[in-house]
Amino acid sequence: MDYQQTIQYLYSRLPMFSKIGKDAIKPGLNNIIRFCDILGNPHHKFRSVHIAGTNGKGSTSHMLAAILQVAGYKTGLYTSPHLRDFRERIRVNGEMINKNGVVHFVKSHKEQIEQIEPSFFETTVAMAFDHFAKEKIDIVVVEVGLGGRLDSTNLITPLLSVITNISLDHTNILGNNLQMIASEKAGIIKPGVPVIVGEKQKEVENLFITRALENKSSIIFASNEWEIEHQEPSVKREISEPNVILKLLPVNITAKSSDSQIFKTSDQLFLDLTGSYQLKNLATVLSAVNGLISQGFVITEQHIKTALRQVSYLTGLMGRWQTISLNPLIICDTGHNEEGIKAVLSNIAGTPYKKLHMVIGMVKDKDIRKILLLLPKEASYYFCQPDIPRAKNAEELYSEANENQLTGKVFSSVKLALAAAKETAQDDDLIFVGGSTFVVAEIV
Repeated sequence: MDYQQTIQYLYSRLPMFSKIGKDAIKPGLNNIIRFCDILGNPHHKFRSVHIAGTNGKGSTSHMLAAILQVAGYKTGLYTSPHLRDFRERIRVNGEMINKNGVVHFVKSHKEQIEQIEPSFFETTVAMAFDHFAKEKIDIVVVEVGLGGRLDSTNLITPLLSVITNISLDHTNILGNNLQMIASEKAGIIKPGVPVIVGEKQKEVENLFITRALENKSSIIFASNEWEIEHQEPSVKREISEPNVILKLLPVNITAKSSDSQIFKTSDQLFLDLTGSYQLKNLATVLSAVNGLISQGFVITEQHIKTALRQVSYLTGLMGRWQTISLNPLIICDTGHNEEGIKAVLSNIAGTPYKKLHMVIGMVKDKDIRKILLLLPKEASYYFCQPDIPRAKNAEELYSEANENQLTGKVFSSVKLALAAAKETAQDDDLIFVGGSTFVVAEIV
């Protein structure tokens, strides 16, 4: 098989969560344990940081990987899902695994794939671990796919376990309250491994503290360690080049603790990830950096400042409050649960525009009632559906939205919806594209 045939084989043969949802999940770690045993347990051959959480784990993973990369460490990065190219999931110093590497892995282990019958995600985790081991990586940043306790990535014993935050998402799989979801995320905590929790949330903080104590692991809440705030919006700078639009957002950062290995007083950073929610993620990243420095990593203030100005360039991150056009202003974001949409709306509120146009699509296996209640009624909506089996029918989305006084038109594809929004919008309007990772994947 060539590369395209190999990818088609993986997509067609293996259960894929992005396509069919819950039915794609194979509970437990048995499959990944068997697969990695055949591969010679590659996860024992590299150091790692493990990152879980409801929102922000992707951005946190990319920021931390960028910092390690700039600090001179050969850095692996495993994330999911991908937006455009399957190989986005597996990177070394920002470079995607090459096509021959994907073909060779599947060709070499096709017998095991058909014997073990792993899910699509389990296979990609095994491929990633095998690739990182062969590349002799210094450290790998591993993002959890879903939950934590039973996630295939939970095979690793990392240097740090990082949990960004907890909110309601995938409730049909992880549980319908914050405590149940937090318990699943806390499943990545390993004996003696330090724990970084991004937000101190009163509903679940004791659960994390208890789990850390049970594992004899130290625990730090990043929100207790850092105070981070935007500077005045007027200080934002925009650089426009062909097909590249970069915003640098200045933030002021103050270390609350004198124990910090970095930024012992106050300092200023410029971020290329400009969503306001990145301030919480940044605190988590800085606490993780302190944790790595405590374990012997050499990371300086300058490494951090240099990396955070160019995370997208260094790691290939896309879809996080990403500007894709200026006239009219078009911004996309992968936020798709209640907390994610709240963060998106906060960013929209801070963006100057005359009229708001929203290109929105969602998946059918989520309760979207609370999200629809949050969306602004004054916007013009372009309802669509991404090209996946899990997509919510655009007509159904339109009908449910109408019940909440959201008005607009229905389009059969994301691209048609965006084209209609661009044709209607004036230069001083804002077009937002989102509602689902899979909507954003079709336009970035």
